[in-house]
Amino acid sequence: MSDQKSAVVVVNLGTPDAPTTSAVRRYLKQFLADPRVVETPRLIWFFVLRLIILPLRPRRVARSYQSVWQEDSPIRLITLRQAQGLEQRLSIPVRAAMTYGEPALPTVLNELVAQGVEHIHLLPLYPQYSGSTTGAVADALANWLKKQRELPSFSLTREYWEEDVWQQAVADSVQAYRKKNGAAQKLLFSFHGIPQSYQDRGDLYGPRCLRSAEQIAAKLGLKAEQWQACFQSRFGPQPWLQPYTDKTLEEWGAQGVESVQVVCPGFSADCLETLEEIDAENRHLFIAAGGKEYSYIPALNDSPEHLDALAAICQKVLPR
Repeated sequence: MSDQKSAVVVVNLGTPDAPTTSAVRRYLKQFLADPRVVETPRLIWFFVLRLIILPLRPRRVARSYQSVWQEDSPIRLITLRQAQGLEQRLSIPVRAAMTYGEPALPTVLNELVAQGVEHIHLLPLYPQYSGSTTGAVADALANWLKKQRELPSFSLTREYWEEDVWQQAVADSVQAYRKKNGAAQKLLFSFHGIPQSYQDRGDLYGPRCLRSAEQIAAKLGLKAEQWQACFQSRFGPQPWLQPYTDKTLEEWGAQGVESVQVVCPGFSADCLETLEEIDAENRHLFIAAGGKEYSYIPALNDSPEHLDALAAICQKVLPR
């Protein structure tokens, strides 16, 4: 490495501080108020958020968090472990931060600057770029930079789905799972969705996800009829990217597909959307529709293969 003192910050979406209604309400207020996340006209959304969503939704979401909560939120626990593993591989400071909730990105950046760090590399843990995820990280960085008198140099990984090391890590995780548990009739790649209108206005997240699935399926040697890519976690009445994960699983169950395995390559860490929505809710939908065997292949999390891939991605851009 060069004489310039560098550090890496891995950034994930965020989490409430506790699986309680009040903590979830605080988290949702910050998350859903971001215009990167919800592009509805601000005045309309102000009243919808405060008069409908925040009074009604947090209690139900808190129950969902309670079903997956460990000693802390899974996504925070895993992201902290990912930072520790990357620090061992890169031999420079690596910190974990969240766009919403704690540890807050501005706080982490302030701490690194106070420690004399001169170059900060941000690694948003979203393999496929979207304005609603990586774009929001860039906004948070820009807002922080506005308040700095002495600017550090910085860099940001926009996306990494095209990196062979990442694709291979996902493929290897599927192969390892199937070696231990056997293969299912269908492999479903489930990505977090965004409203269709976002893509219509130029956010090409959907095509990136589909291309990711194609390339991983090719590494696995799968035929076209053996896999499909879908989108999950839609919210509200407007159309989101399709096909929908839940509807596809119901259709497969009704059509006589007996066994399904689901992998979520867009999630770098297991969280509410994978542990509760995919592994619990969608399991029930598939079985209720007539399916027999359903299994979720865990996210890459802090596996050595994942950390090796992320380290290789960082090493490409860090000062030398």
